[in-house]
Amino acid sequence: MIDEMTTVLEPSPMADFVETKHVKDITKRALSYIKAGFPVHFRGISGSGKTTLAMHIASKIKRPVVMIHGDEEFTTSDLVGGEHGYRFRKVVDRFVSRVMKMEEDMTKHWVDNRLTVACKYGFTLIYDEFTRSRPEANNILLAILQEKIMDLPVGRGGEQPYLKVHPDFTAIFTSNPEEYAGVHRSQDALRDRMITIDMDYFDHETELAITRAKTKLSRRDSETIVNIVRELRESGKCEFAPTIRACIMIGKTISAQQLTLAQTNGVFTQMCQDILSSETSRVGSKTNQNKIKVLVGDIVAKHYNNRS
Repeated sequence: MIDEMTTVLEPSPMADFVETKHVKDITKRALSYIKAGFPVHFRGISGSGKTTLAMHIASKIKRPVVMIHGDEEFTTSDLVGGEHGYRFRKVVDRFVSRVMKMEEDMTKHWVDNRLTVACKYGFTLIYDEFTRSRPEANNILLAILQEKIMDLPVGRGGEQPYLKVHPDFTAIFTSNPEEYAGVHRSQDALRDRMITIDMDYFDHETELAITRAKTKLSRRDSETIVNIVRELRESGKCEFAPTIRACIMIGKTISAQQLTLAQTNGVFTQMCQDILSSETSRVGSKTNQNKIKVLVGDIVAKHYNNRS
C-alpha cells in the first residue's frame, strides 16, 4: 500500500505538446536507451524544455510517475523515507467486573518517500534538477541504478536489509549546467550509470511551433517573436541567452490582452525589453539590462518594420 504522503502522478499526453522532427528524434533516442535498461539524463540550460520532455517520455512509458525536485537541504531520508510522527495504541480491558485495566504504547511510524515507492512498485522516477541536491544525498542511487538493489534503513523494519528494485522501474534525470548558482557537481560514478543527452536551443521550426501552441497567436505574429528572440540570442551580448521561454512569455502577454501584434504599437517594444532584459541578465545587473533594452529596441524595430 502506498502511503498517502507520497504523490503519484498518472502520465498522460499534454494537449499542447509539440512534436516536430527535432523533438521526435530526441524522444526516440531516449526511449531506446530506457528500453535497453539505462536511465536517461537531460542536461541543459534553464528553459530548454528538459522537464517537459521528461514528462512526455514518461507518458510514453505508460507507468505511474513519481517526481522529485532537487533541493540543497535534501538528505538520503528525504528520498528513501523516515520516521514521521508516532502511532498510538490504547487497550481497555473490562473483563473483570468493577476492574478496568488499561494499556498504552507509542511507536514511531515509518513512511516510505518517493524514491522507495518508485523502486518498490516499478514506477517511473523523474528526478528534476537532481544536481541541486547534495551528492551525498544521491549516493543511494548508485546501487539502485547499477545493481538494482536499494539499501533499506534499519528503522524501516522488515527482515530484509535491502529492497530488490522492481523490473519496471525507470529513472529520468534533468540538470542545469554546473556553472549555475546552487548546482552541485554530480559524482562521476553516478553520471557513469546514466546516458546523458545534452539539450541545446530548439531549431527555428520547433520554437515557432511551440510558441504558436502555447500562445494561440497567428503564425505571422509567432514568427516575429521567435525571430526577435533568436536574433538577440545570436548577438552574443547577453549574460544568459534567451530561450523559448521568452517567446512564450511575450506571446502569452499579448494573447492575454486579446491583441494581435499589429494592435500593440509601442507597447510591444516595451514588453520585449522588459521580458528579454530580465531573462538575459543577472538579478540586479541594471547596467547590462539597460544595454540589452537598447539592443532589443533596435531588433524589434527591424522585425516589426519588416512585417509591412
